[in-house]
Amino acid sequence: MSTTRNPDRLVLFTDAVVAIAVTLLVLPLVEVVTESKTEGLTAVEVITEHRPQIFTFLLSFVVIVRFWLVHHRVFEHVRRYNTRLIQLNLGWLLLIVILPFPTEIIGSFETSRFTSGLYIGTILVLSLCQSGLVLMIRRHPDLEDPDNPVTRGELINSIVTAGLFGLAFVLAALVPNVGFYALFLLFLTPVISRPLAKRTA
Repeated sequence: MSTTRNPDRLVLFTDAVVAIAVTLLVLPLVEVVTESKTEGLTAVEVITEHRPQIFTFLLSFVVIVRFWLVHHRVFEHVRRYNTRLIQLNLGWLLLIVILPFPTEIIGSFETSRFTSGLYIGTILVLSLCQSGLVLMIRRHPDLEDPDNPVTRGELINSIVTAGLFGLAFVLAALVPNVGFYALFLLFLTPVISRPLAKRTA
C-alpha cells in the first residue's frame, strides 16, 4: 500500500471502534439492573451487591481512555501510513475490543492468579502493540511527520510502561494474593522514564 495516504481516516476508524468498546463495558451493568429488579433487590442493593462489577467497569474505562489518549498523541506524529502500520493498529484495536471480556470475568468471579493474570496480560499485549506503533513511526521517516517527530522521551515512556505491565503480569499470575495490586507498579512509570530520557538525550 502506498505511504502517501493521509492518516485521518485510520484515526477516525480507530476512534469509532474505541467508542464501541467503551459502550460494551457498560452493557453488563445495564443487565444487572434488570436482573436485580427481577430478584426483588432495592436500588441501593443493586449498587452494594455488584460493587466488583462497578469497580471493574471503572477500571477498564480508565484503561481504555488512557490508551486512547496516548494513541491520539502518537498519531499526531503520523503524516502517512502503510500496510504494516494498519496491521499493527488493527492488533491494537483487537485488544481494545477484547478487553470487555476479561473485564466481565474479573467482575463476575473471585480474584485469583488466573483472573488477574488474564486481565493484566491482555493489557500487557495492548501496551506492547502501542509501543510497537511508537517504534514503527519513529523508525520510518516516510511515516513520521518531520515537523512533529516522535521524541525519545515518548519512546522510552512507552517501553517503560510495557515493561511495568510485564512485571505486573508476572506478579499477578505467579504470586498469591497480589492480584490487581500489581497495577500500582504503573505509578513508577514517570519515576523511571524521566531519568532515562534525560540520560539518553
